[in-house]
Amino acid sequence: MGWIVTASIALVWWFVGLWTGVPTALAQTHLTEIQFEQLEQVFDRAMRSSQQGNFVEAEDRWSEAIEQFPDNPALWSNRGNVRVSQNHLEAALSDYNRAIELAPEVPDPYLNRGTVYEALQRWDDAIADYNCVLDLSPDDPAAYNNRGNAKAGRGNWEDAAADYKTAVELAPDFAFARANYALALYQIGKTDEAVRRMKNIVRRYPQFADMRAALTASLWAKGSLGEAESNWVAAYGLDSRYGDLEWVARIRRWPPRMVEALGNFLNLSGR
Repeated sequence: MGWIVTASIALVWWFVGLWTGVPTALAQTHLTEIQFEQLEQVFDRAMRSSQQGNFVEAEDRWSEAIEQFPDNPALWSNRGNVRVSQNHLEAALSDYNRAIELAPEVPDPYLNRGTVYEALQRWDDAIADYNCVLDLSPDDPAAYNNRGNAKAGRGNWEDAAADYKTAVELAPDFAFARANYALALYQIGKTDEAVRRMKNIVRRYPQFADMRAALTASLWAKGSLGEAESNWVAAYGLDSRYGDLEWVARIRRWPPRMVEALGNFLNLSGR
């Protein structure tokens, strides 16, 4: 598939990015050669704005493209993506709905719509969309990771851990799924395995602030104070938001036991 995969740690999403071309399967079969060339041109202009992070301009360009080619699902889905980037979630939902109507057999818009449902805390709707992705693409690690996120949102941590585990098995280099699995293991009481996995992740990705902070909390709880302090210096230097428990709990959406452990570290260490 012609898309770029990006990830947002703050929202705990795995987000499928822009369709990067005009796939034949997604272009109207009745287009003339000239019309198809025009579609490629408007697609390329909108894509450049999106990839440069000019999201307001990108939204305008995708809207112009939709006016010319209203039956192309890639245009609707890509406009939904840039609307998400601006936190225009309800508008993005509308675009993903239209993309799905036009191309119900393509998994990407379901995956992205699921992330919006997560942001709106519509967990059941998110899970339903991730199930659709898995019906269409049974070995999609992103769908398993995101479904785990939505199940975690409902408080079903055992089920979430199972989905994260599958995502990791399907894509061993999927660092965010590995991190989510470690956090879920901590929540369900498998502390030693969780810490072991956190250390493995940090060993491989030493700049991964999320796991540095998680190691801080879990090691402090185990009494490994020096090692906890060392990881905290690295974590806070990489991302100071981990000093804000509300952000960790509400935006990053760590599990409750992990949030409590970090809170204990922050309070008892005088931070």
